[in-house]
Amino acid sequence: MRTRLTELLGCPHPIVQTGMGYVAGAGLVAATSAAGGFGIVASATMTLDQLRATVDKIRARTDAPFGVNIRADAPDAPDKIDFLVRERIGLASFALAPNRDLLRRCADGGVLTMPSVGARRHAEKVADWGADAVLVQGGEGGGHTGPVPTTLLLPQVVDAVDIPVVAAGGFFDGRGLVAALAYGAAGIAMGTRFLLTSDSPVALEVKRRYLAADVTGTVVTTRIDGVPHRVLRTPFVDSLERSGRLATLIRSVRNAAAFRRESGMSWPDLLRAGRTQSLLAANTPAMLRASMVEGRLSAGVMSAGQVTGLIDDLPSCADLIDRVMAEADARLAALNSVRGR
Repeated sequence: MRTRLTELLGCPHPIVQTGMGYVAGAGLVAATSAAGGFGIVASATMTLDQLRATVDKIRARTDAPFGVNIRADAPDAPDKIDFLVRERIGLASFALAPNRDLLRRCADGGVLTMPSVGARRHAEKVADWGADAVLVQGGEGGGHTGPVPTTLLLPQVVDAVDIPVVAAGGFFDGRGLVAALAYGAAGIAMGTRFLLTSDSPVALEVKRRYLAADVTGTVVTTRIDGVPHRVLRTPFVDSLERSGRLATLIRSVRNAAAFRRESGMSWPDLLRAGRTQSLLAANTPAMLRASMVEGRLSAGVMSAGQVTGLIDDLPSCADLIDRVMAEADARLAALNSVRGR
């Protein structure tokens, strides 16, 4: 299937695996790209040395193209972009809308850019600044998300910009791919669906918790880092929702200190990275690590799209992508037969 996205990225299928912290490492990214999709490394929770090692591992497993996700407001963002340029990595995606200088830095070095946005005006801004594509996530998506559902946000953005648009939030099968294409998107991006594969590094116990959830099993909370974040509803998340300001502050200071030690960042860098919510911002990597790496469900959060309620298996990335494309072909054939009647 050829779309503007596959032509831009050089991958056979218009399917992107998103950069999920502590999940989208070498194994998952290599498996996705080798299967014909486009894998994206989650570098926001990595040091530059860890990112370098991850890239080496991916290239040892596949020569297929892949990208790297960068947190736009992180102090090491310029250094990571310089690394992408030196290593000739094809794409930089951004967890937060980048500024004009970061986009220019990528363009000057021959690195394509694909910011993630949750509003039409943000898509228009980054397109004007020279972004090569834009990933649009509707409110159904996991992690940081906005209030507008994909079915309303996607057509707004498609009509507003003339660069390839990738649809995210609520996608898990070939029917969704065809629906996104019908709206005018050039492909889809999936997070939760790729997290729930056999190639994902997440512990089986944690994956089973995702599989057990239904479509009402997630909640959007601001109690993690101060901005809306869709996660699985658990007793721990419920306790966060009930916690007072003092308990939140104490937890934030503890998590900020732990993340500073792990990342090697100084306190001034950490404070700048979090902007006005500096201490709260450190909660996200700390709580994700607790669940995704350490398997401590009673002390961590699990970013999850509502689509988790429609997923009931753990295929390999290759089997998943083959299935999605076969379903998309079948749906397109069915639509063509309806048109011919």
